[in-house]
Amino acid sequence: MVTLLDTTPSPAGGAKRAVRHPEKEHKPDKPVLKKPDWIRVRAGGSAVYEETRKTVRENGLVTVCEEAGCPNIGECWSKKHATMMIMGDTCTRACAFCNVRTGMPDPLDTDEPRRVGDAVLRLGLRHVVITSVDRDDLDDGGAQHMAETIHAIRAASPTTTVEVLTPDFLRKPGALELVVEAKPDVFNHNLETVASNYLTVRPGARYYHSIRLLERVKEIDPTIFTKSGIMVGLGETRNEVLQLMDDLRIADVDFLTIGQYLQPTKKHHEVTHFVTPEEFESYALSARSKGFLLVSSSPLTRSSYHADEDFAALVAAREASLSAA
Repeated sequence: MVTLLDTTPSPAGGAKRAVRHPEKEHKPDKPVLKKPDWIRVRAGGSAVYEETRKTVRENGLVTVCEEAGCPNIGECWSKKHATMMIMGDTCTRACAFCNVRTGMPDPLDTDEPRRVGDAVLRLGLRHVVITSVDRDDLDDGGAQHMAETIHAIRAASPTTTVEVLTPDFLRKPGALELVVEAKPDVFNHNLETVASNYLTVRPGARYYHSIRLLERVKEIDPTIFTKSGIMVGLGETRNEVLQLMDDLRIADVDFLTIGQYLQPTKKHHEVTHFVTPEEFESYALSARSKGFLLVSSSPLTRSSYHADEDFAALVAAREASLSAA
């Protein structure tokens, strides 16, 4: 459980109490369910974890691992895996599940792409995941900045494969094309939940726009792997999840991730139920039968969890599929 209030420096150098989620401050508290025995995470503290943390700090970078309160940070950082969150730590959306700060973001830092590239080189990453906050305040939603970050990584570490986890670029004509033209190896955009939940869980987004975004990536460049992920435990039904799988396959999405939603604070959307490991495996079997090249479905699955191993598996699965054709 993370706190809803952060202590952030004031312009005068003192300390002030800042509301992390002003839109949730006056909402009634929701019950926080006790986690079942099958949800256990590894704590940080290893030498490699501290080295990763130091590299992130020295390069002035933001990670979604910290900002979203990811339960896998101890394991991932101990393997030098960190998902870089570019364009600041403040999102213009107010999704009911998300712990990233909400508000008006600062202007873009034009030196950030270079610093991300330097960090990737220092960490010796074979595969890196770059995500961002939603930047509805920008004409292109930050697409050009994301493209520049891809180019900077390639310049600093040419052998590193690049995965992007993008916003939906809603009402941002031409933005998607800027990112696709930079040729990331994997283009990920998460649906997050089933269509019926969008008004309450993801009110600033549109389900079918997100489906179309992923479909458009393949139309522009069929060689780019596409990926999407959802959380369960938000009140969805099994049939709705199966329909979502069909919608993604119609858009020719290659990779699906399914993980358990964990409530960040009492002000966030409640966990309606904990999905058992057996149910997650059942979802995985259904998804594979529908034709996804790769499926990751478990309580602690997250979009960038084991992303480097998953990329290698994606490449192998595509080669096997082409050989069988």
